[in-house]
Amino acid sequence: VTGPVDQAGTRYVVRFGRMSSPTEVLVAERPSRFRTRFGNRLLRGEAEATFEDVDGRTRLVEVFEIHGFISNIAARIFGMGSYKGSFQGELNAFKAIVEREWSGDRSHPVSAG
Repeated sequence: VTGPVDQAGTRYVVRFGRMSSPTEVLVAERPSRFRTRFGNRLLRGEAEATFEDVDGRTRLVEVFEIHGFISNIAARIFGMGSYKGSFQGELNAFKAIVEREWSGDRSHPVSAG
């Protein structure tokens, strides 16, 4: 990590099992928007997460822009599975963390990947 994760220009490495992806923060507007550029030989592109208040609840919207033919194939495989390390698997782990924290039970850490 080259700096604060909530600051544009910061670089870090994301790991999904054995795969790693150098990542750069492009936009960090707390508390509503976070945009990154990521990439390795297999999968590269940009991702943006926005957080919106909807009737007192928070809606998370994520958008991925995948660059390149091979990256598009890899993204399709990564996005479809519910196995640990897939995008859906990561969302399931994130959901479990949020539900646990919302219930007040912080005794069981959840590993997302």
